[in-house]
Amino acid sequence: MLNPFPELLSYSLMGPFILRVVLGIIIAETGYLKFRSERARWIMSFEALHLKPANILVSILGLIEIIGAIGLILGLYTQIAALVFVIVYGFELYAEYKEEQVLKRDLVFYILMFSIALSLLLTGAGAYAYDIPL
Repeated sequence: MLNPFPELLSYSLMGPFILRVVLGIIIAETGYLKFRSERARWIMSFEALHLKPANILVSILGLIEIIGAIGLILGLYTQIAALVFVIVYGFELYAEYKEEQVLKRDLVFYILMFSIALSLLLTGAGAYAYDIPL
């Protein structure tokens, strides 16, 4: 079947760019919340999952999210950041599937975040990135 808008295919690098920036903004916010209003809930969640010391692990996860989000937004080491977030959100997806009350967001959020990170891992950074393949 013919593509109804073939002229738009010349903008194919914009798709990963949009996904990369949106994912980076969302992850930066969730990382920031791990240091602020959601900190106590995340510590309880980690303790419920028998991950100790929960306080330190939540801080490490928040820091990883903020640094990785900055990398995603800038397009710096995009595939490495995407791989980390595939692992992180894969774990959170599994945790939410097993124990619905453990994490704050619902299953659909984690499926979406996992899928976007996996897409960026497979496609790369897209346009306006420092790590554009040569």
